[in-house]
Amino acid sequence: MPAQPPDKICASCGRRIEWRKKWARSWDEVRFCGAACRSRKVRPVDEQLSQSILALLAGRAAGATICPSDAARAVGSSAGDAGPEAWRELMEPARRAARRLVDAGQVEITQGGKVVDPSTAKGPIRIRRVR
Repeated sequence: MPAQPPDKICASCGRRIEWRKKWARSWDEVRFCGAACRSRKVRPVDEQLSQSILALLAGRAAGATICPSDAARAVGSSAGDAGPEAWRELMEPARRAARRLVDAGQVEITQGGKVVDPSTAKGPIRIRRVR
């Protein structure tokens, strides 16, 4: 039996895509974990959130962390007429942006001060630059 190929990271949500037998012939082409991510892809607002995370971290001390809501608020406030609570809709996209940045090796996601696997992290997270 051939060795199972290594897991991949979804290009949209940043979660781990585990190899499945049904993808054996097309594993090299698999980029998204499912239909929702395939249809969503990476939108301009996702890129804005990634840039916002990196900019916020650049303005902090080396070991300092930010919450994904900080990036969501920054991007949501620049949306203009979207309203004062527009940032709440950007929370999950901000978490996705953070997971993609983890895959790129630029940031770490922590919970309780410890680095966690972004694919399985549940609940509140913090983001910091890679040490």
